[in-house]
Amino acid sequence: MTIPKLAVVLLLGVALSGCVTTSDQPQRAKVPNAARDAYIQLGLGYLQEGETESAKAPLSEALKIDPRSASANIALAMVFQREGEYDSADKHFRAAQASDPTNPRILNNYGVFLLNQERYPEALSTFQQAAQDNLYAERSRVFENLGLTYARMGRAEDAKASFERALRLNSRQPLALLEMAKLEFAAQNYVPAWGYYRSFTEYSGQDAESLWLGVQLARRFEDHNRAASYALQLRRLYPASAQAKALEVSE
Repeated sequence: MTIPKLAVVLLLGVALSGCVTTSDQPQRAKVPNAARDAYIQLGLGYLQEGETESAKAPLSEALKIDPRSASANIALAMVFQREGEYDSADKHFRAAQASDPTNPRILNNYGVFLLNQERYPEALSTFQQAAQDNLYAERSRVFENLGLTYARMGRAEDAKASFERALRLNSRQPLALLEMAKLEFAAQNYVPAWGYYRSFTEYSGQDAESLWLGVQLARRFEDHNRAASYALQLRRLYPASAQAKALEVSE
């Protein structure tokens, strides 16, 4: 699992957004909602198991009952996203957003899709909308995703501000910690870079890129044991990576 995917794969936590049934509503109104929600849960179960083909049928049935269901649309969007059917995914993300335009979870998930599609201005706008909800329980991830978007647009200062905001909300965000380490390292601010990196290693596994960064930082601080450990892991786990080749050249 590569580290950059940690924050941009916040996709499966879709809460059902159906209408609340109260006691003074007609009994018949409860049946379609219950059936719709059951189909959505079934579809999400298949999706979580990686069975995207099986997920389509119950989610389609949910949309027959309630074509404006944001939950069914976003779940189907994620099915198509996983299958590489990006036009269909975009269609259902937009339908979900149209049904619930200020829902931060929908906005964040759509922003992740746009970010992965390298549609950076659209992703930026979508994450900015999601970040406006200061009661959203996973708002730190929205700022993390904002930081990633800014970073990919070459806006380092804006990226840094977003990652710092994410860490103020949740100091244990591994991706934000790693990205801050990379930004500080690039700016030759090695002391804070080492601090962010050490914190990152407390909360996450590593990939080739993060291990190579660890080697370089450990060497700068003459932490020979850590440098050797990171180098060994890099050679063993990612022998064909560009970072492993860079390690060999550096020795």
